[in-house]
Amino acid sequence: MQYESKLIPSLREGVDIVKMILFKKLKTRLPEKYPHKDSVFSSWLAGAIINELFGTPNPAEPFAQFVADNKFFIKLEIKNIPSDFPEMCIPLTDALRVQFLCDHQEGIDSSHILSQANQLGILLTEREAPLPAKFMGLVRKLGGSFNLLHQP
Repeated sequence: MQYESKLIPSLREGVDIVKMILFKKLKTRLPEKYPHKDSVFSSWLAGAIINELFGTPNPAEPFAQFVADNKFFIKLEIKNIPSDFPEMCIPLTDALRVQFLCDHQEGIDSSHILSQANQLGILLTEREAPLPAKFMGLVRKLGGSFNLLHQP
């Protein structure tokens, strides 16, 4: 039981690292796509894309209004993830599945998030479900390469 109580929070931290990596990638790419917008727009759009993809909307204002005003761009950029960031499909597939498993353990049904990612071509259905150790290894490697984690 002690192991299990630490596993879910650790796995959720791993999911957050994948989100941060996608955020960094989006923050680099979005200003190129929307040069007429300011850096705040790019940051907020990147956050809204990730929140939409992972089913974690921010209901607070002014973020909720930003999402309402920019639904078109959010949907468009989520749809573009597989072509703009093909290297992220494996980590996103694993992170979305791990989030689903963590949610399931906590009595939350987030299967719609997996379905959405599958429909968008982000979820690699042929990829095996990640075991915790493999997922955390992937997260450590990626997190270290983006200077989000210190490699041991």
